[in-house]
Amino acid sequence: MKLYYSPGACSLSPHIVLHEAGLAHEAIAAPTKTHKLPDGTDYYTINPLGYVPFLVLDDGRTLREGPAIVQYLADQVPEKHLAPAAGSFERYQLQEWLTFIGTEVHKNFSPFFGSKANDDYKASVKERLLSRLAFVDQQLAGKDYLMGAQFTVADAYLFTVSGWAKPVGLDLSHLQNLMAYRKRVGERPAVVAAMKAEGLLK
Repeated sequence: MKLYYSPGACSLSPHIVLHEAGLAHEAIAAPTKTHKLPDGTDYYTINPLGYVPFLVLDDGRTLREGPAIVQYLADQVPEKHLAPAAGSFERYQLQEWLTFIGTEVHKNFSPFFGSKANDDYKASVKERLLSRLAFVDQQLAGKDYLMGAQFTVADAYLFTVSGWAKPVGLDLSHLQNLMAYRKRVGERPAVVAAMKAEGLLK
């Protein structure tokens, strides 16, 4: 399968999951600024929406939304426990986290990337982001990962988007549970491998 990604973007989440799952894949850089692949191909000819992540299966079928992609990948290797079993209550809790991260954290970072939003609006968004991340910090109390002791695809997503805080000037140092969590997740071999593959770590 092929994963189209842009270094450090939300596509890092499925990239991490691919490494966690141990699934054979080809990761292809599709920078969101140029939309040009390494061979010069216009990325819009592959994904008409132009954004990442974009997963192409060996049979040509595609998936284009991160939360759907990571659940698909997790279900290919159920023995890795990257997602609770389909139909279980815990699976819906995982989907709750994926939705929360996508709508309450990921999307609230959007005004800081290539946006013409004014400073007042950015200040209000920062306040909202901090409140959402403070909630996450509370939920992480006494837990290694969002779902408890087991790393799941939701952790790959939260690690990815919470990593954008520093570049946009959002201080998370007071969120001690979240900071400890980021360190713990960041030390996982699969996370290191994905970040090295994207040129985010040497």
